Amino acid sequence: MRCFETRGPVNPEKNYVVSRTEETADFINRIKMGRYIVLFAPRQTGKTTFFKQAINILVTDEPNIIPIQMNFDTYAELSMSEFYECLYEDLREEIVNVFDRRDSVPPDTLTELLDDTILTNAFSMRRFFSKFERVLNNQKVLLIIDEFDGIPQDAVSGFLNALRHVYLSDNLHCPYSVGIVGVKSIAQLNYDRSISPFNIQDDFNLPNFTLKQIQELFSQYTEETGQDFTPEVIEIIQKQTGGQPFLVSRFGQILTEELGIPKTETICMEHFLHAHSRIFQERNVNFEHLLTNVRQEPRFKSILMKIISFESGVPFNLYDDLMNELITYGIIAKGKDDLCEIVNPIYQQCILQAFRPLINGLENEYFLEGTDFKDYLSPTGYIDLERLLDNFRDFIARVGFRILQVPDTPQEFVGQDLLYAYLDQFVSIVRGAMYLEVQTGRGRIDLIICHNGRKYIVETKIWEGERRYQSGKKQLMTYLKLEQAIEGYYVVFDHRETPTSLTEMETEENITIRSYVIPVVQERPSSTSSIP
Repeated sequence: MRCFETRGPVNPEKNYVVSRTEETADFINRIKMGRYIVLFAPRQTGKTTFFKQAINILVTDEPNIIPIQMNFDTYAELSMSEFYECLYEDLREEIVNVFDRRDSVPPDTLTELLDDTILTNAFSMRRFFSKFERVLNNQKVLLIIDEFDGIPQDAVSGFLNALRHVYLSDNLHCPYSVGIVGVKSIAQLNYDRSISPFNIQDDFNLPNFTLKQIQELFSQYTEETGQDFTPEVIEIIQKQTGGQPFLVSRFGQILTEELGIPKTETICMEHFLHAHSRIFQERNVNFEHLLTNVRQEPRFKSILMKIISFESGVPFNLYDDLMNELITYGIIAKGKDDLCEIVNPIYQQCILQAFRPLINGLENEYFLEGTDFKDYLSPTGYIDLERLLDNFRDFIARVGFRILQVPDTPQEFVGQDLLYAYLDQFVSIVRGAMYLEVQTGRGRIDLIICHNGRKYIVETKIWEGERRYQSGKKQLMTYLKLEQAIEGYYVVFDHRETPTSLTEMETEENITIRSYVIPVVQERPSSTSSIP
């Protein structure tokens, strides 16, 4: 039986695979047109699996195309001469491999060329491809290079200029098509910025999985095992992951292998909530990459928290170096109204947890003496969220200026950080589940709490004026109707110099919203005293 795979390229014989039929057809069509294609995307988005599928199709169905597959992942520390020496050895091996896969033998002229060739620099590489073209008998060479980021920095400009020379030549046509695959774009590889050696590139976008593709993926498992998924589980996996291939497959692994769900039992929302909780209890490779990248630059925190917290948003700007890095890492993307957004709720929750201090120093102040989190469960075992949030409002008022002493937290985000920590601790104690739902707009953190068969919705924002406050309530009301919920909670943190505390309830069509405007202290009171 096949399985879901997260540890590398996916093999259709061993793993469940998204076919990406339309994207593959587009990629192959560009190859046939002789395009020089670049495919840059974050790690663990399925790039290698994708182009391997394309190569397999070319080997089988396109005898006039010779697809040469390279990988530069071990080249970074090589000198210029070592790079071209290793490049040639890999080229030779892959050329022979294509003929082997087609059960054929390279012509003698090609074997002689391979025996007599020595590569030392970009010029000798260009001459090799010129000779290669003459012995091909009307066949066309496709050169695909994976992990292109591994090319030695000294070799980047010359290598790309050689390919550019071939592309623009009236006489040279080898390689006929090129595919460059990596994480960093060519502009980020620090070649001589005074020239543009690869301005002939054809950018190829490999999107995350769509809902239809995720349904296709999980249906393969169902067909083999007979175990089904409820439609809402597939839909929430798509919403929570944004279709990110690693995360989708990781949910597949947890749900079908690790939770021990009997194969006779349909996988439902309760199982998803267990899987969601488990994914945040592990340090998988995908999260390690994410957190390493966001922690390496202190200024990332400010950008990311502004994207998360303010409805006015952060303008999307590809020419900003910090923002461009976050795009490269697959953390942010262009959203509605040309503003930035975090690419999926899983990453947003991971970022919130990473930036939240382990101990905020106010945990012992959450409750008045004699009460704790368990007092906010009703006699029937349900959450009394109104009382729980009333207590949080009162807690913020009690601690006053000490809110400013929470470590490693910018003042403008401290209210949301504390609420997230407060609810997260509560949900853990009462053995519930909490996840983010952010597809409805930037600047909103919709916390979904699930416990004892009930769903509770809490939306948080930072005060940005009366108009946005009222608009936020309308948005929440629309969302509650879509979710067929009967109540929701709206918490807005007010950082103005003279804020006003407000708690109000509104009901529309039997749906109730309880709203809080919670003042956040701006500065510590002066400790100076008057002198007589």
